[in-house]
Amino acid sequence: MRQPIGVCGLITPWNFPMAIPTWKMFPALICGNTVILKPASDTPASAVKLVEAAIDAGIPPGVVNLVHGSGSAVGIPMVEHPGIQLISFTGSSEVGREIAARCGKHLKRISLELGGKNAQIVMEDADLELALEGALWGAFGTTGQRCTATSRLILHKPIKHAFLDMLAERVKKIKIGNGLDESTDMGPLVNEGQQETVMKYIEIGKKEGAKLLIGGDPLSGGKYARGWFFEPTVFIDVKPNMRIAQEEIFGPVLSVIEASDLDEAITILNGTRYGLSSSLYTRDVNSAFKAIRDIEAGITYINGPTIGAEVQLPFGGVKDTGNGHREAAETVLDIFSEWKSVYIDYSGKLQKAQIDTPVES
Repeated sequence: MRQPIGVCGLITPWNFPMAIPTWKMFPALICGNTVILKPASDTPASAVKLVEAAIDAGIPPGVVNLVHGSGSAVGIPMVEHPGIQLISFTGSSEVGREIAARCGKHLKRISLELGGKNAQIVMEDADLELALEGALWGAFGTTGQRCTATSRLILHKPIKHAFLDMLAERVKKIKIGNGLDESTDMGPLVNEGQQETVMKYIEIGKKEGAKLLIGGDPLSGGKYARGWFFEPTVFIDVKPNMRIAQEEIFGPVLSVIEASDLDEAITILNGTRYGLSSSLYTRDVNSAFKAIRDIEAGITYINGPTIGAEVQLPFGGVKDTGNGHREAAETVLDIFSEWKSVYIDYSGKLQKAQIDTPVES
């Protein structure tokens, strides 16, 4: 039988301030646990509304709890508290590594959903228009601020120049502005600190020898005065070992890398410490299944962008992306409940009246 773990500490990021708390909280509750939710300091109001909705729906007092504060003031005490039996964390690999070390000291269960450096491969035989839509949405949707964003574009050499011409033309047409305006294609970065991070990586890319095909600058004044806006940016002539091709930027920055064949493309894709999402555009079914087998990632899309979350399938990654898979029923059960083996010898004259609570398998 499965049993609840107890009190689950949920530490969530700012980029999906309603979705991520819900996909942690409700599986934990369904398994019979109570939860303490600590949302990111940048997005406190969403968590308040979510918990208010849970209370209004009839969840008993004390089952869902909300705390606000920084990682040092609130997050670490949650991780260290002996009354919290599980920590579920979504965030950077660096913070996740520290949390894992602290949980390991206490033999505390932990679920980690960490960073990504996701790549889309486009082969010579691909539907280039379809691949272009995938690259645009994957790289610049949600301003690149998601763990599954496409931050590397690996192009088969024969179609590289034609695809780059198509890409540059479309990137120029991306409308940047207020995300509440339905005509906007790309909104702002979350805060000034994130804009500074993106600008830092622009300079790193230039110093490493990569070339800006388009973008690379912040936007300010006029309609950009209230928000941290940044141009959609594409680097070309990127080498696989460059920092802009290895480190998570979390912004609208796409690094284009050339590959001579599928084997080299897969080697490049696998050549980072992350392993979350991946994508291959091809018409060749043999190439598709070779990629499915050889790509080191928790998720692989064939002829689809790297971003997404299919609710019927496990979601998570390998390597430095963490150890947590969520969404599909069997995977969340393994996170938020634990097995208990029960043996009953009915030949020992066990009386029916003595069994007060049914045991469900």
